[in-house]
Amino acid sequence: MKDTVVISLKTFDNDSKKLADALDADYTVYNSEIFGECFKEYKNIIAVMSAGIAVRGIATLLKDKWTDPCVVVVSPDFKFAVPVTGGHHGGNSLAKKMEEFGINPVITTATETKGLMSVESIAEKEGMDILNKDSTRRVNAAILEGKIPRYVLSGPAVAVVSPSVSILLKNGEYIMGIGCRRGVSKEEVLDAIKRALESSCIKSDEIFAYATTRLKEGETGLADAILDLDGNLVFLDDATINAEIPPSPSRASDKIGLLSVAESSALALSKRKEIIMSKQVFGRVTVAIVR
Repeated sequence: MKDTVVISLKTFDNDSKKLADALDADYTVYNSEIFGECFKEYKNIIAVMSAGIAVRGIATLLKDKWTDPCVVVVSPDFKFAVPVTGGHHGGNSLAKKMEEFGINPVITTATETKGLMSVESIAEKEGMDILNKDSTRRVNAAILEGKIPRYVLSGPAVAVVSPSVSILLKNGEYIMGIGCRRGVSKEEVLDAIKRALESSCIKSDEIFAYATTRLKEGETGLADAILDLDGNLVFLDDATINAEIPPSPSRASDKIGLLSVAESSALALSKRKEIIMSKQVFGRVTVAIVR
C-alpha cells in the first residue's frame, strides 16, 4: 500500500486514476465512509471533489495536526490543488508537486504565502522532527515578523532553552522513556536499552529521543549511556510528566510525586501516544517505548 491515496467522485475517475498513477498513489472511488477508512491508512489524501464534500467528510475525524493525514482538495476541473489540512506537514509540498501536471497549488499558510519557511518545513527539508511541538506557533509568528536566529549545536553539549525555541532533532519514530535507580551505571542502562529494543524489534536509530524526569539530571550513568548511543536525552519537569496518564502507574515513582517516569515521560514527547512497550524492568532500569 502507498502512503498517498486519491479519492474521487465517480464522475472524475478517468483523470483521477491518471493523477494517482503519476503520483504513485493508490486510487479509490468516493463513498460516505471512505474518509474514515483512509484516515487510518494513509499519510496523504487527495480528494478530487468540491471542498465542501471533503471538509464535511473529514470534520469529525480530525484530532491532532501532528498525526492527522494531509488532505489536499483538487478541483474537479483539475486546475487547483488546495491543502485543507497538514499544509506544514506535507500538504503544501504535495500540492506544489501537482504543478508538474498543470494543477495550480493554492497555498494559504501564512509563512509560505510570504515566501518563508515554517519550522515544520525546515524540519522536513532537513530530515528532522520537532521535539517541542508547542513551540511552533510562537516561532512561526516570529518568522513572519522578520528573521530569527538559527543555531546548530554540536555535542557533547547541554542546551537549556525557553519554550519559545523550537528544537529540531534527527528524525525518528519512537520515544523511549527511562527510569532508573540512584547510582545506576552506564553499562546497566545500555543493557536495558538493548534488551528493550530487541524485545520490541526496534532499531536504535529509530529512537527520536530518550526521556526521563529532571530529577535524574545528576545520573552520570544514564547520561553517559545515551551519549554512547549518540542519542538525545531530554529531562522533563514534574508538570509535563504528570499531565500524562500512564497505563501502569508506579508505586516507586509515587514517592517522588510522579505517577510514573518511563511511561509518562515517553508519552509526553510522543506524537501518536501509541504504547509500543509498556514499562519493563531490567535490573535497576525501567524502560517504556511509545510511538
